[in-house]
Amino acid sequence: MYLSSDSRTAARVSPPWLMVAMLLFAGAAPAHADSPASKGAPLVAAASDLKFALDEIVTRFARDTGIAPRVSYGSSGNLTRQIEQGAPFELFLSADEAYVARLADRGLTRDRGDLYAIGRIVLFAPHGSPLQPVPDLSSLEGWLEAGGTGKLAIANPEHAPYGRAAEQALRALGWWEAARPRLLYGENVAQAAQFASSGSADGGLIAHSLALAPALRDRGTFVMLPDTLHAPLRQRMALLRGASPAAERLYDYLRSPVGREVLRRYGFAVVEN
Repeated sequence: MYLSSDSRTAARVSPPWLMVAMLLFAGAAPAHADSPASKGAPLVAAASDLKFALDEIVTRFARDTGIAPRVSYGSSGNLTRQIEQGAPFELFLSADEAYVARLADRGLTRDRGDLYAIGRIVLFAPHGSPLQPVPDLSSLEGWLEAGGTGKLAIANPEHAPYGRAAEQALRALGWWEAARPRLLYGENVAQAAQFASSGSADGGLIAHSLALAPALRDRGTFVMLPDTLHAPLRQRMALLRGASPAAERLYDYLRSPVGREVLRRYGFAVVEN
């Protein structure tokens, strides 16, 4: 996209999807290097389905403790590889507990962590799309049968748990082969949600937590997929080896009533440990 040297002009001509992308991909703002909150601020790796829920939790945590964690969002598989390659994260929140187990087996975590939530996927479509979500998913079946050039956005199943769940659901419904030529892959589920809401795709199979967020909920409609169509999205977190006391405090905060309440509000089934 061409960007004018005049930022005010650029703001006026920016397409609507740009604001969605900015909202979806902006991480929690790190504290300024010289601010009190930056001292001991933990570096957190988090699955992108947590984008809005965790941003809210981090904001509350910073207000309550004076510690402002720095959060990097991405697909759980890619974040796991970064940790294995030495990225200095202190806390990892994965959308698939298998990635935490993988790190634990390599001695990169303190322990096997805690199951903090179970996620769900939805069929989301923007207003005006030919793919309008209905409870029996017949609109998706009809959309596939009709053919055309429209795309269905999902996260990349190779390293994104929500993409893997989307593939499992399409296979369970018998629609995978018909859908494959029309899939638009996001690097993670947040990018898939951006594609689904911006007009780049007719819709998408995305995280319930993202569909509930302000950046998307007014831009379209969605319907929950039965959880029998895919393996449970069991989301686990763990402190990494060498985690600071500040990371420990955030870990405990995520398990507190405040953290659990925010997760529930964003559609997660919260697991009591």
